[in-house]
Amino acid sequence: MNGIKVALLMMGLMAIFLWIGYRVGGQNGMMMAFALACVINFVGYWFSDKLVLSMYRARQVQEHDHPRLYRVVKEVATINALLPMPKVYLVPSKAPNAFATGRNEYHAAVAVTEGLLEILNDDELKGVIGHEMAHIRNKDILIGTIAATLAGAIGIAAYLARWGAIFGGYGRSDSRGGGIELLIAAIVAPIAAGIIQMAISRQREYQADAEAGRMTGKYRELASALEKLHKAPVRLNLDRRPATAHLMIAKPLSGRGIASLFSTHPPVEKRVERLHKLAQESTYQGYVS
Repeated sequence: MNGIKVALLMMGLMAIFLWIGYRVGGQNGMMMAFALACVINFVGYWFSDKLVLSMYRARQVQEHDHPRLYRVVKEVATINALLPMPKVYLVPSKAPNAFATGRNEYHAAVAVTEGLLEILNDDELKGVIGHEMAHIRNKDILIGTIAATLAGAIGIAAYLARWGAIFGGYGRSDSRGGGIELLIAAIVAPIAAGIIQMAISRQREYQADAEAGRMTGKYRELASALEKLHKAPVRLNLDRRPATAHLMIAKPLSGRGIASLFSTHPPVEKRVERLHKLAQESTYQGYVS
């Protein structure tokens, strides 16, 4: 059922992209948008990890480079999650955050920032890595990266639509009133894409939190880590590229008020509350630390 829901949401992103293509260039514009969307999805499937990791200047580390990080990832991945060892990356940023990317469990990568390693202890780090491994096991990483590439493409298309509005719907035979329609498309499309991203991401964050707790037994430690990340004074500067915000374990954007309604992450307070409840409900004494 979740797969069907995700497929429908992804079709929604594609439909928005095609709609903007039609508003900008009519039938030809829609065909060009479809071809571009296919290319974007192809690149997103095969090269998503490289694109996202290079965006954040992440560097791959081996055990001798960072023994603590590598050891925790290896333990959680191969012992707790029973998954192949992913590639491990370190992001040169003081903003505490983490994400997973790749197309499947055999071609996956886990990246954490330098700031995250500085403020978390080993048990909290295990909870965070468990969250990312849950995303890998549930194939959320592929969904997330494709959603990110399409959302980014919609942002570009909306920008083109604004230019189209200035020139009155260039390329369309029925350009009468096209400028107003394109302006509406330029405003509505990013909002619709944001809502779809939010729908894809929010429930999956709850699921990954719960699965991380079951895998590692670190329900409370993950809750503690989320609180630390939420209270950190430094944020990853993603305001200019919000398409990748949903990949992070903690909300990296600075949106407040109405903007927070379109957040790709559930409220930290609710995530923490759920994790503590799951810890209390665990029937295995000694399993939860």
